[in-house]
Amino acid sequence: MASELEAQIREEVGKIIDPEIGKTLGELDMVREVTVDGNKVKVVIALTTMGCPLARSFEDDVRKIAARLAGDGAQVDVEFTEMTEVEKQRLSEKLQAERGQQQEKSKQSPGIAEKLNNIKHVVAILSGKGGVGKSLVTSLLAVALRRKGYSVGVMDADVTGSSIPRLFGISERPQSGFGAIIPPRSRTGIYIMGLNLLLESEDQPVVWRGPLVSGAIQQFWKDVLWGELDYLLIDMPPGTSDAALTVLQQLPTEGVVLVTTPQDLAAMIVRKAVHMADMLKKPVLGVVENMSYFKCPKCGAEYELFGPSQANKVAEIADAPILAKIPIDPELPKLCDVGRIEDYKAPVFDELVDKFTELVEEKGRKITVMI
Repeated sequence: MASELEAQIREEVGKIIDPEIGKTLGELDMVREVTVDGNKVKVVIALTTMGCPLARSFEDDVRKIAARLAGDGAQVDVEFTEMTEVEKQRLSEKLQAERGQQQEKSKQSPGIAEKLNNIKHVVAILSGKGGVGKSLVTSLLAVALRRKGYSVGVMDADVTGSSIPRLFGISERPQSGFGAIIPPRSRTGIYIMGLNLLLESEDQPVVWRGPLVSGAIQQFWKDVLWGELDYLLIDMPPGTSDAALTVLQQLPTEGVVLVTTPQDLAAMIVRKAVHMADMLKKPVLGVVENMSYFKCPKCGAEYELFGPSQANKVAEIADAPILAKIPIDPELPKLCDVGRIEDYKAPVFDELVDKFTELVEEKGRKITVMI
């Protein structure tokens, strides 16, 4: 009788879905032990890490299942153990292989929106490090392109730290139509899409593993009706892992703009992004140094508050020109906080637009996504 009950509990517990990976505990071989001794039930679950944020949720689900099958009077003990390094490696390789198959299938089956979109140029804004101003540079570049008359869209691929909608003062949810997601437009007509627009509140955390983040980015490409665009700028997440690989490998990205700051540490990490772009054969279109200096409004003197510029070093390694050195301007964060970045007058960006568009035509490969 006990063995039969153990089998039932194992089967039902194995149906619990890990929401971050999208697979059941049974498929992931996480149900390691189920024993029944009288009215005592013990279930052992193997986690990929003991700090897994979903452990409490798994425990609650297991208790409910065991109590339902063994009776309300059952004493349920849920224990957690951690997979061995070998088991973690095997699971990682299995998931990567399955994801590769899904991505290949996805390439062969474009979404409805992807069939209708006509996007001339796709450019990623990258740094490899957080806090250097990728979102700011992406937004200011989009605003400058729009002022020149180009049709522009911005994809916020920083899924777990989406900020682009806030900079443009957009809070309304995307609409749906033609079997696709229709992104909202800013006051000057820039199309904006980010995960914040799909959440109940903008401060809701997104606690996702890599596969879900990559899936969201692909959905922003395949299922969002961008329409006719001259430029789609992609605000990249920090680092050089899954999300960045998805953008540079799965989307028709023509090249990248690197963002850095004067600190040598930041420049060192950004140089990692240079090597990543080189490995994936994506040309670096140019380098933008943010917080480069502060210009005194009274005397006009320039002060390097964060140390000497590192832009030349990064540009030399990237074999790309310096597009701009952005000064520290107290007025800019004020406008960003109230969603009025389009009101900011940025001569340095207005001047670099022509240079940027020439570089895209010269170093990037023109891609029209029309199937």
